[in-house]
Amino acid sequence: MSLLLLQKDFQIDGARLFDIDSINKNFVFARRLSGMGGAHVLTKVSMLSNDEREDIRLPENTKAIKDLEVSPHATLVLLASLGKKLSVLSTDSNNTILTYDLPAAGWSCAWDICSPHYIYAGLQNGTVLQFDMRQTRTHVESLSGLTCNPIHTLHSLSSDSSSTSGVRSVLTASSLGLCQWNFGGSEERPYLIPESDKQGVCISLAYSRYSDDIVASYRPKVEISGDLEMSQPTLTAPGQGTRGSHVIYKKKGCAYQKLGVTGANVSDIRLPKSAIIYGVHQNPVFASGDELTGEMVLQDLPSMMVVDHLRPKKYPIRDAKYTRLLNSGLLGCLSEDSMQLFSAPRYREGGIMR
Repeated sequence: MSLLLLQKDFQIDGARLFDIDSINKNFVFARRLSGMGGAHVLTKVSMLSNDEREDIRLPENTKAIKDLEVSPHATLVLLASLGKKLSVLSTDSNNTILTYDLPAAGWSCAWDICSPHYIYAGLQNGTVLQFDMRQTRTHVESLSGLTCNPIHTLHSLSSDSSSTSGVRSVLTASSLGLCQWNFGGSEERPYLIPESDKQGVCISLAYSRYSDDIVASYRPKVEISGDLEMSQPTLTAPGQGTRGSHVIYKKKGCAYQKLGVTGANVSDIRLPKSAIIYGVHQNPVFASGDELTGEMVLQDLPSMMVVDHLRPKKYPIRDAKYTRLLNSGLLGCLSEDSMQLFSAPRYREGGIMR
């Protein structure tokens, strides 16, 4: 029996990224419009009626949005953009609440899951900034990375991940690997997750704060003269993928335990999106795109045994997000101009609760 069933399928032109506003029951898409010089906008789409749509104007000079996240605390959305902007917009009023100027292009962003006041931005130059929204001028703390590689993924960690009171932590991914950053403490540099720099070029990171499961995806790299690194060339045409790997970790307090590695067909040119699903199976489930088959593969954690396959309408998958709403698990899968929503009833040990 399938874990997830297709519930909705609709067209959304020019969409690059999305998140789910569970409070207002809306999808929030970052889109690039055709014509008009390729303007970038946010678009709200009702989960109840996909014909109900509303565009939200972005702050001037925002440029392309690299990451967006709906707040877990309120009806707000956080945006990081190549225009060196970190913006907070209201999904109720459609107005911009705050805009911070960044010292470099924004590549990733996240809300602090324990506080409605703190937000984070990962930059193109490898720096991570912490902001307190009660201070509207600039960031409150800046930490430099181990390299100057862009921070392409950023997740806020629960406060119990640190033994020091008042320290707030985030988990990030760059091409180097995975790092934990502690803000409000004595550390001046991030902590490299052991062995996360040994597998190749890190291209994706999925994390579940509910189970503390982590899966990092890699493509191979080769060493060339001058200590430079590049992705391993593939035997197929560019864009058809290469053989890489998924590395499974479990976070236990402040420690990270490596549980295993499995082979995977990964992108040779893109930074793909993946997600960890909970509450639909006896264990958490990792969802990622297979570059060879064009499917979204669902794998049990930590065994990585395949438990289901989903067939996106188009490929490649641009974004994937999971949430729970009204006792049902919802997996959104965004591909070229197409959005599909898969749903699952609530899981109960010994069977599926319907």
